[in-house]
Amino acid sequence: MDMFFFDNIDKLSRIISTTIIVYILIVLVTKASGKRSTSQLNNFDWVVTVMIGSLGASTILLKEIPLIEGFSSILVLYLLQFLVTKYASISPQFSDFILSEPRIVFYQGQFLPDVMRDERLTRQEIECAMRTEGINSFDDVEAIVFESDAKLTVIQKPSQADKSDDGQSTSSKVSETINPLM
Repeated sequence: MDMFFFDNIDKLSRIISTTIIVYILIVLVTKASGKRSTSQLNNFDWVVTVMIGSLGASTILLKEIPLIEGFSSILVLYLLQFLVTKYASISPQFSDFILSEPRIVFYQGQFLPDVMRDERLTRQEIECAMRTEGINSFDDVEAIVFESDAKLTVIQKPSQADKSDDGQSTSSKVSETINPLM
């Protein structure tokens, strides 16, 4: 119980100074690595972010981990993330391997129960996405897509004002953003 509130000043000083240094490193490297490090996270980005947080905390709190070893591991993770995402941007096959594909979970008034079960989504989560977009009726929704970053995107049906030049309603056409997912 004697170390419950305070151990010693040397340990506290080390934690404070290491925290400041690790914080500055992570902020600078995150800034240098670009928007990808702080954007909506897909599974791959999420894993890297959690690992960086864990390495930062370990470097700060564990005196057995020298600062240079903590720095090195954090920098290597950022480098690996950069290389993997760079390669994924030029290789569709690699991108398909590391990223989840978006999936339609609701289409033209119908929930897709098999897809919802595969993705472990509930009707309540889909309805929540509709409410978030200010949509109150399933009739106003063309589709709902479960994106690779685990967001639900609600695609509204075209309004009556959106008629094509030949007088046909565009609602009979499949949206260009949904077509590749079908």
